[in-house]
Amino acid sequence: MSDKTQALIAIDPKRARRRGLPTRKNKATGGDRVVATISHIVLAIWSIIVILPLLWTLFSSFKTTSEIFASPFTLPSSWDLTNYINAWTKYNFGQMFLNTVIVVGVALFLVMLLGAMCAYVLARFSVPGSRVIYYLMLAGLTFPVFLAIVPLFFVLQGIGLLGTLPGLIITYVAFALPFTVFFLYSFFKSLPYEIQEAAYVDGASEWRTFFQVMLPMAKPGLAAVGILNFLGLWNQFLLPVALNPNTSQYVLSQGMAAFASAAGYEVDQGALFAAVIITIVPVLLVYIFFQRQLQGSVSQGTSR
Repeated sequence: MSDKTQALIAIDPKRARRRGLPTRKNKATGGDRVVATISHIVLAIWSIIVILPLLWTLFSSFKTTSEIFASPFTLPSSWDLTNYINAWTKYNFGQMFLNTVIVVGVALFLVMLLGAMCAYVLARFSVPGSRVIYYLMLAGLTFPVFLAIVPLFFVLQGIGLLGTLPGLIITYVAFALPFTVFFLYSFFKSLPYEIQEAAYVDGASEWRTFFQVMLPMAKPGLAAVGILNFLGLWNQFLLPVALNPNTSQYVLSQGMAAFASAAGYEVDQGALFAAVIITIVPVLLVYIFFQRQLQGSVSQGTSR
């Protein structure tokens, strides 16, 4: 049996069985079983800690305020959508949801496009000062957001974009760009230069080589950083609160805070819980539908 076959059996027994190769049976020791049992118990406890608050929020979104305070841990008496309708229309969460989709969608598109182009140039070309630019991008990851709030406020006010969706989009792009470049740099750096040279030989321009050859090859990295950027931008709170004082341009995160603190104990608690569900459902759906792409991209990145 060759060394390659032995390595295949040891690393991936399932793949070895599909190829008709003999598999090596590893007997679990007592220590392995103890570790596995403890791990499962810890994961089960952690799952309960995470799932129970979500279920309680979901059930509370179908209750009235008096019912929530009277019996917070019981099932709702009726399963109608009144709280969701009130949150969407009466308390303007429909408009805030649309604002959030616009801001996050446009910012995500721009940051992915600009970040991929910047990472590609820094990784594949010997541009004067490229290392300095790359390290400046890394320095941007260490810069606390709250230190830039006051300068950003006056900059956006000076150019007339304070309290507007375009101003918020530009700010989101600026803060997400360093992480995107840092993440994609290693993916573009690891791509084979022979394919890039073959595209040049076939007469492809730099733009065509990037968009039609190199960018599709970096799809795993693009998928991972796209999901992470979406989660971060959708849940962003400090930037919109400080830079978006116009109530008609509110996004969901600041709308939730304003709604919860507007009238103290007189808040419509049922509508508030419904607004929470409206806010978190897109994040859950994105993770559920794209978790395989995220796991695949991470595994491919670690195997390079």
